[in-house]
Amino acid sequence: MILVIDIGNTNTSIGVFKGDELIGSFRLSSDVKKTSDEYGISLLTLLNHANLTAKIEGALVSSVVPQLCEIYKEAIAKYLNIKPISLSHKSKMPIKLNIENNKEIGADRIANAVAVYYKYKLPAIVIDFGTATTFDIVDENAAFIGGIIAPGMKIQAKALSQFTSKLPKLKIEPPKEAIGKNTISAMLSGIVLGHGCMIKGMIDSCEKELGQKTTVIATGGYSDVLFEKMDKTIDYIDKDLTLFGLKELYYLNKE
Repeated sequence: MILVIDIGNTNTSIGVFKGDELIGSFRLSSDVKKTSDEYGISLLTLLNHANLTAKIEGALVSSVVPQLCEIYKEAIAKYLNIKPISLSHKSKMPIKLNIENNKEIGADRIANAVAVYYKYKLPAIVIDFGTATTFDIVDENAAFIGGIIAPGMKIQAKALSQFTSKLPKLKIEPPKEAIGKNTISAMLSGIVLGHGCMIKGMIDSCEKELGQKTTVIATGGYSDVLFEKMDKTIDYIDKDLTLFGLKELYYLNKE
């Protein structure tokens, strides 16, 4: 069994695979103030609770927070006695990176692109609903050709409440209708349905540039919030897509 860790700006997703099967998944907050010992104990607690600790044979760490990548690597080495692999643009992968500066590609976006290569028909667009909403485009020749980065729905909600004195904090959820009858429903319409309109428009623009239709896959924490409102714009929801890509990258790079 292997351990894969996807460190995001807000949360860290942890997966344990037995072969191709995801047999355990966990989430921790991403906090650069915590030490490797604190993360090591957290990992041990989660894995022990699931009776998985003694069976982990290898690990791969993917991170968009460089400080946390090193902290997690130290924690895994010390508490699991495993030397983890770090994912970067230099790692072995089944896709080509075809952008201006490969160093700029987030490790999670590489994992998403690798996952769609194995799981879905190309060309494909992965929309990852995290702190930011990112689009990753893989063309018909299995090349990562770029993408889009937009403020995520949580960032939008936080900005509205932070920079406008009368607007409250709110939970991100689909509104019942576009025309809000109160402040909360009006904010949800602007954030959630407005986000959906942005996504539809950007998919249309990407497909126009590609000259063909794409397979559209949604992943990330808020992926299911928009699904029912997207009028079949999104073909699949795959919340474990990034973890699956990391699993494949582990086996490609474990030597």
